[in-house]
Amino acid sequence: MELTADDEKFRAEVRAWLHANLHGDFADVVGTGGPGHEHEALDRRREWERRLGEGGWTGLGWPQDKGGRNLSLARQVIFHEEYARAGAPGRLGHMSEQLVGPTLLAFGTPDQQRRFLPGILDGSVLWCQGYSEPGAGSDLAGVRTRAVRDGDRYVLDGQKVWTSLAHVADWCFVLARTSGTRHAGLSYLLVPMDQPGVTVRPIAQLTGTSEFNEVFFDGAVTAADNLVGEEGDGWRVAMATLAFERGVATLGQQVGFARELDAVVERARSNGALADPVLRARVVDAWIGLEVLRCTALRTLQSAGDGVPGLEGSISKLQWARWHRDLGELAVDVAGELVTDGPPYELTDAQRLFLYTRADTIYGGTDEVQRTIVAERLLGLPRERA
Repeated sequence: MELTADDEKFRAEVRAWLHANLHGDFADVVGTGGPGHEHEALDRRREWERRLGEGGWTGLGWPQDKGGRNLSLARQVIFHEEYARAGAPGRLGHMSEQLVGPTLLAFGTPDQQRRFLPGILDGSVLWCQGYSEPGAGSDLAGVRTRAVRDGDRYVLDGQKVWTSLAHVADWCFVLARTSGTRHAGLSYLLVPMDQPGVTVRPIAQLTGTSEFNEVFFDGAVTAADNLVGEEGDGWRVAMATLAFERGVATLGQQVGFARELDAVVERARSNGALADPVLRARVVDAWIGLEVLRCTALRTLQSAGDGVPGLEGSISKLQWARWHRDLGELAVDVAGELVTDGPPYELTDAQRLFLYTRADTIYGGTDEVQRTIVAERLLGLPRERA
């Protein structure tokens, strides 16, 4: 990606703002909320979301008439990279700004955009994603949560699982069945979380924390005009949301990966692990792999034009998930630290990285599902037998 002199001026602007705020009012949240640390400083990170909104650092690629800044792909990439380099806190507003916001821009009615986009942009409203269910995680077409039309509202009954940050979210974008079977008959609904029919129950992770949850809908309601797209067209809307998830924010994610790799390399230098030719080769392979991730992401984003990858996003997901999982294994091998006891326990950074990355090839679309997408929809191979 070739950058102009004005792009570099923009980079300096981003760095200056982040430095001023992360060494000022929000110095206490630097480095919090990353992978395996999502439980940290929730109240302060929510305040940080509002500060980002006040500073105009949300909706960077959104149209100006919708409250965004309509910045180029290059400048969006610059922001996400500098954000990660500065050690800024993990975003509580990721699903708000990067998933449901773009979905509403693409599929929402003008009224929905007027109602929901401002709260996303100013950081005052947080969202979570209601997709996966017991028995319908990777296979979203098997969703069984039902939404029944009752006059001017929908009534929801069912269960969602692995719902990240549901315990702090104000709203949930929910994939629910309104009719039919499999892909047909699914609808995409915006559901308020603060109501009697919604119960959130934390799920304990290997890391000992609980950033994701089970969510139970028991007669929960939402207004009929909170349906995004047409009734029964939820599959198409939901797949678009997943495509948005693999947009420019992945470049910032990779800068975070680079910081983790740097820590592993520094540990290997300090404890002599680099003298082991096998470990040294694995460190080199990790560095090469990270460079490949960046090149692949840039090519995918640039070819997409609008910064929203299509089916090619499945290739990137396969690459980074396996790379990050392997980094977790390398981290504990370099440190010589094994996790032998069950929770509750105090974990080192290497141990936490190892445990957290066990899930990388599962969440956000399992490796098996991504391979099927690449095989059938990109390469045109015969469909998998049922």
